[in-house]
Parts: sequence; C-alpha cells; structure tokens
Amino acid sequence: MSQTIIVSNRLPTKVQRTADSLSFQPSEGGLATGLGSIYRAEGNMWVGWPGLFVEDAAEEQYVTEQLRADSMVPVFLTEAEIRDYYEGFSNSTLWPTFHYFSQLATYEQSHWDAYVAVNEKFCRVVLEQAGPDDTIWIHDYQLLLLPEMLRQARPDCTIGFFLHIPFPSYELIRVLPWRAELLRGLLGADLIGFHTFGYMRHFLSAVAQLLGLPTQNGQIETPTRTIRVDAFPMGIDYERYARAAASSAAQEHGQVYRAALRDTRVILSIDRLDYTKGIAQRLRAFELLLLRYPEWHEQVSLIMLVVPSRDQVAQYAALKEEIDELVGRINAQYRTIGWNPIHYFYRSLPLEELASLYQLAEVALVTPMRDGMNLVAKEFIACKADQRGVLILSERAGAARELADALIINPTDTNQLVEAMHDALVMPEDEQIQRMAAMQALVKRYNVFAWSRLFMNQLAYTKMKQHMLATATLDPATGAQLRQEYQTADHRLLLLDYDGTLAPFHADPQRARPDEELLLLLRALTANPRNHVVIISGRDRHTLQSWLGHLPLDFIAEHGVWLRAAGQDWQLFQPLRNDWMKELRPVLELYVARTAGSFIEEKEYSLVWHFRRADADLGAMRARELLSHLTFMASNTDLQVLEGNMVIEIKNAGVNKGTAAARWLSQHEPGFILAIGDDRTDEDTFAAMPPEAYTIKVGTSSRSQARFHLRATPDVRQLLRSLLEAPH
Repeated sequence: MSQTIIVSNRLPTKVQRTADSLSFQPSEGGLATGLGSIYRAEGNMWVGWPGLFVEDAAEEQYVTEQLRADSMVPVFLTEAEIRDYYEGFSNSTLWPTFHYFSQLATYEQSHWDAYVAVNEKFCRVVLEQAGPDDTIWIHDYQLLLLPEMLRQARPDCTIGFFLHIPFPSYELIRVLPWRAELLRGLLGADLIGFHTFGYMRHFLSAVAQLLGLPTQNGQIETPTRTIRVDAFPMGIDYERYARAAASSAAQEHGQVYRAALRDTRVILSIDRLDYTKGIAQRLRAFELLLLRYPEWHEQVSLIMLVVPSRDQVAQYAALKEEIDELVGRINAQYRTIGWNPIHYFYRSLPLEELASLYQLAEVALVTPMRDGMNLVAKEFIACKADQRGVLILSERAGAARELADALIINPTDTNQLVEAMHDALVMPEDEQIQRMAAMQALVKRYNVFAWSRLFMNQLAYTKMKQHMLATATLDPATGAQLRQEYQTADHRLLLLDYDGTLAPFHADPQRARPDEELLLLLRALTANPRNHVVIISGRDRHTLQSWLGHLPLDFIAEHGVWLRAAGQDWQLFQPLRNDWMKELRPVLELYVARTAGSFIEEKEYSLVWHFRRADADLGAMRARELLSHLTFMASNTDLQVLEGNMVIEIKNAGVNKGTAAARWLSQHEPGFILAIGDDRTDEDTFAAMPPEAYTIKVGTSSRSQARFHLRATPDVRQLLRSLLEAPH
C-alpha cells in the first residue's frame, strides 16, 4: 500500500532532556493538529528534527524507537547544523527576506552550505522510508530544496509543498544570491501551496523572471512536468478552541481576571516575540489612544502577551528591550492606584487560560507588519461564543484576505490604528454580532482539517492530470497500428502544423520556406483522394499561399483566424477587430528597441514579437517581461497572449487552432485522424480531437494533451513517408 509522509523541520513531538532521562512532549501547534489524522493513519509517518542533540548511538536508537511507536521518524541534527542551517540561513536569511525585512538579512556562504547539507540529510531519511508510489508533503521555508532533491531520486513520486510564511515580490527574492537554486528546489513538487493568491502571484512572477519558465493559469510548464501552484488558506481546529473557551478551567480563569480588572474594558494582544509582528508599533498606537482620547483613562487596558522566542539573538533581544521600555514608560505615565494601562506578560500560557483571555477581550489587536496567515485572529473568533467583540487586523496578514468583517488597517499607519481601536470600543453590539457571526461561519467551515483535505485532494488531482498529459513515444508497434488504421480508413484527415513540425525553425522566419523534399511529400499525400490534408499554422495567410498555395491543400492560418479549403477563397473564421493593434504595437516596439535581434511580425489580426535571433538569455528575460506586460494590458479585454517557440503573440481571444480544426472535423467526418504539432498553440488542436485520433507532439517534452510524441521534424517526415509506402 502507498503511504503519506509528512516532512517538516520539527516533529509534532518535542524531545527534552531532563536530569536523568528524556521526556517526549506533544506539540500543540496548528500544523500538528491539522495533520494528526494523516500521519497517524496506518503506514503513514512524519519526518523531522526531534528538538534535541543526541549524545551517542544508544540514545539515538532509543529516541528513534520511541518516536516510531507514534508514527514519527527523526532527522538528527548537530548543534553546528542548527546554528548554521536553522538559526543561520533559515532564520537570518530567508525569514527576514520573505517578511520584507531584507535590511536584516545576512548572506553567509557557510550558512547556505549548511542549508544544502541539511536538506540533503532530510532527503536521505525520507528516501529510506518512501516507496515509489508514496505521497510526500513537505512544509515550510527550512526545506525549500528538498522537493527537487527527492524528485531527482524518485522521478515519479507524488510531492506536495506548502509555504507557511509570505512569499515576497520578485524585487525582494532577486536579492538572494541563491534565488535560482531555491526556486528550482521548490519546482521538484507537483503542487505548491501558499496561504494567499498574492503570495502565489509573487512566486509565479519570480519563476517566470528568474528561471524563464512559462507560467499560465497557476501552472508552471517545465520540460518534463506541469506544476500546479495554488492558494490554500490555513485554518484552525475551531471546535478545539470553542470547547476550550467553554471549559470550566477557562471560566474559572475568566472569573479571576474579571475580578482583578473590575469594570475595565480589555484590548488583547498575543504574539510571539518577533520583529515582523509590529508589537512596538502597537504599543505606540495604544499610547496615542490614551493621549488623543483621555475619556478612555481608567476605562480600558491592554493585555499584552508576548511568547518568548529566540531572545538570545541580538535583534530579538533588542526588540524585547524596546517593548519592556515602552510598557514601562506608558504605565509610568498613565497608571493610577486602581488602574494599570498595560498588563504585560512575557511567557506562554496553557490553552484554557489563553481561551479565557480571548473570551474576556472586547477587542483583539492582530496587527503584524507581515504575516503568512496569523492564526491568532482565527483563535480569537473561535472563542467568542457570545459573538461580541471586534477584531482589528493588519492588511498584511494573510488572514485579512478572508476576514473581511474585521477592521482592516495598515499597521504602519499609527493614526489609523488609533481610530480603529476607538471605533472598536464604541461599536454597537448588534454590529459586533453581525461581523463576528460572519467570521465565525467562515473560520468554522474552513478549518485546519478542511485545509489539509483540500490540499491532499488537489495534490492527487494534479498528479492524475500529469499522468493524463504524459505522452508515450510513437514506438514501432504503435506506428504499425497507426499505418494499419490509415490503410483501412476510407476518409482520412491529416492536420499538420508547419514551423517546428513539417519544417525546422529558422532564425529568419521568412527563410523557413518548404524544401523540395517537403513539397514532394505533401504533393504525394494530397494526390490520394482518400486523404484530406490541412496545414494548420500560426503563419499569415499570404505566406502560406505563396509557399504552398499551388498544392491541393486546405489551410488554417494565423491560429484559426483565416480558413481556406483547396481551390476556394480565404474566409475569416468570424468577424474580428484589429483596431487594438495600433495601441499595443508601441509596447512591442519598445521591446524590440531593448532587445537586439528581435523584431515584430504584423499579421492582419495579430502582432508577433520574435526573439529567435536575439541573445538567448536576454531574449528569454525580455520575453518574460513582455508576457507579463501584455497579459496585464489584455486583462478584461477580448485579447489573448500566446507564448510560442521563441515568439510572443497577441491576438483576438476565442479563435484558435482547436476551434478551426473542429470545423473540419464536423465537415468531413473522417475515419482516420492524424494531428501533429510542436508548441502550446497546437494543444488546442489536440484537445479538439476525438480520443481515437492519433495526436502527436513534436519535441523533447513528453507533457502534452497529445497521445504520443516524436523527437523532431525528420521523425515527422519519416512517419508521413511511411504512410505513402503503405498499400492503399
């Protein structure tokens, strides 16, 4: 049986060293909760670091055996590896860069080397556990290289990856010296998940700009696979928090808190100590609230819980010192005998006590400077059984994309945050209930279990689609069957692309004229009355007419815009506009000016930017830029941007090779169909064909809607010659 293997930097159990033994403490994190049902299922497992450094082989074996009993497999790391891979590259390079604090990032080659080495160590452990049919789900920024390492070892395995932090814009990711290696590492996965569409869009842009790979509709085309990229907003275990809030322990804590606070209203702030959380900015905003609205003196208090994290690191230690000073100064200035403006706790709390604080608070401040999702916002909502309370949420938290009924603020706009706190405190109760009820319904429905199910279902679907698009080489046995069906059919339809299929590409498209061999081949095919041969090309009709018009061929030109049956006049597939061309041509001219060797081909209803004669690297980079530029300009219009072999074309949408080919199918009802093409525009033709048709993709990629593939133009001509040699 196939199994599922979860891989993350840390295991959901933390192993700790006591005076005389080792203790095993389960994690209460959201990821451990959401994936618990998966990794504890029969045969499944979780791979990760157990949280301690083992002292000898006997201790390593003991830890391994204890964890194995709970479906976990440890990856043992040394202190040096944790220092350089985790504290170094992961948290001193990737963390600040991905959270838009690149000024705090370090770029140490030794940290990168350790990051590579630890990812390789994880790879070895996973490979020891994984079979060829297993599913591997990798989590977070510490293991960005692991998908590709596993792919190299197991080309056919199913790999998913989920990033739990933001993915930054292209302008930030390009700062990293190892940006290309990190992106290629991620592309080993079949499905890559992010919390929001914005992070997904940044990733696709980086892949297009830095690796030059085609990205369209959330898919990345590589020479061997189509990789899907999507947004999967992570939820929480809603019922767990709702139960905790309703528990007797939480109620007892709440009574104690309320007795101590008396009638003081509560604003709540809960965060891990981190410069991305905006804790100091929040304190300054609360101070300004007390200055601007003196009526809140002795009426409202801020309860601030900061969970310790990495406070031995200089940046974090400085942040804690700043928070300590701010709290002390504000309290010293505003405190009275019976009222404390800020109740500050630097520790973590058990779940029931945490839930009692959520229940107690009238306002929750969740205002990070940047956050992948932020589950505190959802935990606050789940604990509000009476549906009274207001959530103030940073627009830069992933949760803001879902929780539209919160008061959404810019965390750097102190005045806006002050007014949001005031508005929250005076918000009518019926409005609070209306907003909270809507958010509760969403958080309850899209919980962490729905998140994990959706990701796993989409991963399985993505792999199925890859298998569907995997084409087989047209081997001798299949070729013989093709010729047999060709011989016995009374009516045959041959749909043949020109450039890259019948004729090789040329740096100057006008020099790719048909040679004598091709002309003889087409003449012989059309001489058979049982054959109907259609040249289906992106070229303009005048060129096709000039080169091949003397033969009894049918034509589909300009990707389906112009049609011509043999011996008849050219016809438009449907009425089209071309007035848009004068507006977009200057855009293409700009890229011609910036890219030596490129040029524009103007057809009657489309514009084409060719870069085959340009420097390969420069042309690929400019093509990425132009593709993004034209796609943006074509949005919400009836235009379509096509990416072909060394060309970018913009044309009217809704007309393509597939729609035109379908017309020939309906008119001729052939008993044998052969469709051959080489690039993405030919995929429309393949998709329009019935399942029994022989569809063939030309090129090195085996990923296509076609059933089979051939290597190059000579193989296509050889196949067509073999049809002529078959008895008629």
